[in-house]
Amino acid sequence: MDYQSIIDEISNEITPLFGTGKVANYIPALAGVNPKQFAMTLTLFDGTQYSVGQADTLFSVQSISKVFTFTLALKFYSKDLYSRIGHEPSGNPFNSLVQLEYENGKPRNPFINAGAINITDALMNHYGSCEAAYNEVLEFIKSISDDYSIDSNDVVAASEMQYGHRNLALANLMKSFNNLDNEVEDVVGIYFKHCALEMNTKMLSRAMLYLANHGVDPITDKCYITPSQAKRINAVMLTCGHYDASGDFAFHVGLPGKSGVGGGIVAVVPKTMGICVWSPELNAQGNSLIGTKALELFTDKTGLSIF
Repeated sequence: MDYQSIIDEISNEITPLFGTGKVANYIPALAGVNPKQFAMTLTLFDGTQYSVGQADTLFSVQSISKVFTFTLALKFYSKDLYSRIGHEPSGNPFNSLVQLEYENGKPRNPFINAGAINITDALMNHYGSCEAAYNEVLEFIKSISDDYSIDSNDVVAASEMQYGHRNLALANLMKSFNNLDNEVEDVVGIYFKHCALEMNTKMLSRAMLYLANHGVDPITDKCYITPSQAKRINAVMLTCGHYDASGDFAFHVGLPGKSGVGGGIVAVVPKTMGICVWSPELNAQGNSLIGTKALELFTDKTGLSIF
């Protein structure tokens, strides 16, 4: 299959959509991003990459980082993790307080904000401190990306903390239900630092290969998680990876994926490749508008949906 021609074609076809979405302006440090950008990278199991657009441009991964923190938490806690967090779709916005209160402080899944904050708390318990938890997550991401230049943007992290009142409220609500062990400000601070990591589509598509290959990196042959755990993560990505638009994404794209409000989306084609698209303009649910369309076009043109 001529992947390069296909993604070049997609790049041309999505051009008319520029201007139809909005950047994440509720995070001031992200509000100034040039919205008219697009990148897409495919990484195959032998390491071959195909890219189009600004594939070398670093962007804020935001909620894509939740895939990696969930991976580590599941690796360490296994089924015990589900005593503090669920794995069902929420059907609500990613920062909803209402559902969390109805369900006694137990987040519906690890990809809504409350769930990812809870996962961060679990990792802090495992590693023993804020700093250790952050460093271990960063080292894991560097390893699966095979890129040791990756780092967090302190300006973005500070901006999120300054304006993160709702996320602090979610953490405090979980704390009131005894479902958060560490100090609220510490947990949320580390959560924001993970979200503020900067990567490009080349790094992120490479990073997804372990999930496309039953938990084993097909290039280095390093085993990160069990096949069963990889299956669970892919399932949650398919059903919960795009918040209250997850069903729509599964319907139109048909791949396990995870979005972030920085405009990135990662996706997995099992036993074939990792994919990342990036375009900063978001739709009403907080997912990249153009990135979603690009992935829909990709599965239509290649037939590489899981369905």
